[in-house]
Amino acid sequence: MADVLDRLVKLLALERIEENLFRGQSQDLGWGTVFGGQVVGQSLSAAAQTVPPDRHVHSLHAYFLRPGDVTKPIVYDVDRIRDGSSFTTRRVVAIQNGKAIFNVAASFHKEEPGFEHQATMPEVAEAETFKTDQERFAAVADKLPPFARERATAVSPIQLRHVDPEEDLFYPEKRPPKRMVWLRAIAPLPDDPALHAYLLAYASDFAFVTTALLPHGVSWLSGGMQIASIDHVMWFHRPTRIDEWHLYVMDSPSAHGARGLARGLVFSKDGRLVASTCQEGLIRKR
Repeated sequence: MADVLDRLVKLLALERIEENLFRGQSQDLGWGTVFGGQVVGQSLSAAAQTVPPDRHVHSLHAYFLRPGDVTKPIVYDVDRIRDGSSFTTRRVVAIQNGKAIFNVAASFHKEEPGFEHQATMPEVAEAETFKTDQERFAAVADKLPPFARERATAVSPIQLRHVDPEEDLFYPEKRPPKRMVWLRAIAPLPDDPALHAYLLAYASDFAFVTTALLPHGVSWLSGGMQIASIDHVMWFHRPTRIDEWHLYVMDSPSAHGARGLARGLVFSKDGRLVASTCQEGLIRKR
């Protein structure tokens, strides 16, 4: 299991090919296109490698521009926009075949004291109470389309456990647009704040925009569904370790015009709010 996580860490580490240029490979999660969380994590990794280690990412704002090809490498071009006394700003463009497929602006901040308050984590049962996604999909593996069967039931570097999973993955009942998922890396990781930040960014794209489908009685497995991330925003409030359990609390305040909006709060197991997220995605029924 740890080998799967080690491959993901290496995938996000990137190859430095010039002062501000990095190259990354892709993993195929069964979609034929690059998983959005991968380019978010790799872009953040590229940006972090150009920033002093005492400054940690506190926000990123990203747009998905084109589908990524999993069979080809991605080049990440980092623009060192600003190095201030407290904040450092980077812009990263992900490029394939000479075209931008993704861009992100990320801001880094040196640690300093200040006022503190946070939202309260919902009270839910322990993570081990719930089935893993692999266990849920294994129960219906014979019904999954071939492109998804192997990946859905394989060991994942990030373990997900839905607090209130859909009873029927293919024909779900309509329900309020709210979702809670326990998540963590499947093995211990080095004590590197930047690594934990871009792994959390990677994981934040799982099960996110599909929250907007819950009131409509459809899922990503329903026939004719086209689902794609349009943008992704993330704020990192406090340092954390992604190799410990986190509760990802998501909701969708709106869907309109073939787009759905999802919001999320990420809590550590001890109740600290470590990150907030927001994403709009294409949710089109053909």
